[in-house]
Amino acid sequence: MEIQDYIVKNYYPINFTLDSIRDTYQFNETCQDTVPQALEAFFESTSFEDAIRNAISIGGHSDTLAAITGAVAEAYYGVPTNIRKHALTFFGRASPENSPGI
Repeated sequence: MEIQDYIVKNYYPINFTLDSIRDTYQFNETCQDTVPQALEAFFESTSFEDAIRNAISIGGHSDTLAAITGAVAEAYYGVPTNIRKHALTFFGRASPENSPGI
C-alpha cells in the first residue's frame, strides 16, 4: 500500500478499480490514460502472473498494459521459474533465419 499511496500522492490519481473500468476502457496512447491502469493491475494482483492477467483483462492495448505491469510486477514479485523457462523457449523463433520475410 505504501507504493500505491506514494504514486497517487506524487504522480497519478488512481481513483478506480479494474472492475469499474473493464467494460469501458479503450486504448489511449497517452501515459496519463495507460500507466495508471497498468499500475492498478499490479496493485490488485497477488502474484506476477496475476498482475499480467489483470492487465490483459482490461482490454485496450493489452500488450502495452501488460508490459508496463509486468515490469513493475517483476521488480516486486520476481518472475516464477516456470514462466521464465517457458518464455526462454521462444527466443530465436522470430529471427530472420527462422522466419523469412521478417
